[in-house]
Amino acid sequence: MYRLICKDGHAKRGELTTVHGKIQTPVFMNVGTVGAMKGAVSTYDLLELRTQVMLCNTYHLHVRPGDEVVKRLGGIHKFMAWEKPVLTDSGGFQVFSLAKLRKIKEEGVYFHSHVDGKKIFMGPEESMQIQSHIASTIAMAFDECPPHPATREYMQASVDRTTRWLVRCKKEMMRLSGLPDTINKEQMLFGINQGGTFEDIRIEHAKRIVEMELDGYALGGLAVGETHEEMYDIIEKTVPYLPEEKPVYLMGVGTPVNILEAVERGVDFFDCVYPSRNGRHGHAYTNHGKMNLQNAKYELDDRPLDETCGCPVCRHYSRAYIRHLLKAKEMLGLRLMVTHNLYFYNTMMEEIREAIEKGCYKEYKKAKIERMQGGE
Repeated sequence: MYRLICKDGHAKRGELTTVHGKIQTPVFMNVGTVGAMKGAVSTYDLLELRTQVMLCNTYHLHVRPGDEVVKRLGGIHKFMAWEKPVLTDSGGFQVFSLAKLRKIKEEGVYFHSHVDGKKIFMGPEESMQIQSHIASTIAMAFDECPPHPATREYMQASVDRTTRWLVRCKKEMMRLSGLPDTINKEQMLFGINQGGTFEDIRIEHAKRIVEMELDGYALGGLAVGETHEEMYDIIEKTVPYLPEEKPVYLMGVGTPVNILEAVERGVDFFDCVYPSRNGRHGHAYTNHGKMNLQNAKYELDDRPLDETCGCPVCRHYSRAYIRHLLKAKEMLGLRLMVTHNLYFYNTMMEEIREAIEKGCYKEYKKAKIERMQGGE
């Protein structure tokens, strides 16, 4: 159940109560695709980094170790020693990202595994079954994430099919929730709004999926090639057609600035690989902007990554030392960078929630962006 605590303009401060605990929103979900954070950051570390929700991937867990394995071991929470909420992405994004390895039909999608080339079929029912085996807190409906750019004809046909798939997802989830061996009978279902940058298709699709009375609604198919301005415009035009009393999730987004802008337009949930991926490549997110630790200017820099940050990395290690680890290709360097970036994102979300509660979100957003763009 989602409770809207307060609003500041269109920015929402809410709380989602789940079977695995409460989620304070706006929230950033840390991406652990295969049930682990890349960068050797454990679930115990994530607690210290103020993580509320982990996101795991249905397709990847289905490929290995296999969703049946996860089920036999008690579900994803027990499997990876994480008691807080987990959202599973439905596998629909792989319809987009594995374009060369798949074939889309009305019944579902035929894949070739990116691991061993093995043939896989996934449709709405299969996606729900896999997510039920994984026993995540929140399951995402199976959809197609259309490419950008796409013709209006392709987009409309894709969105119509996604709507038909959503009906099948809801029906299958209801069936699964009634089975005696289902681990999480309280699993939530979020539907996904699609339509690319076609405003009218987005709005019409939003109206259709809202009629299905789901637990939450996501905006999919953004940050796939369109400009930031186009993305913000679509969010602004579409969110008013999604229920205020339900969480709104912007999938796969994004940079700190993307998040700040989307919160102002009414988004509650975010996920993105940027903090972990960029951290592993030597990029740190800080209150004075993004830093590339590979740069020679940090060789003798004994300051922390961010002198205003209270994370375990900034409390103990210098830029010079972390740069040395990265140059020496030591695993610890990647771990420290990912640790810092996740803490930065999670504490930024805390600041966002506080600013909305205080009614000063616009001022906070403006000051935060100016600081980050100002440099060191």
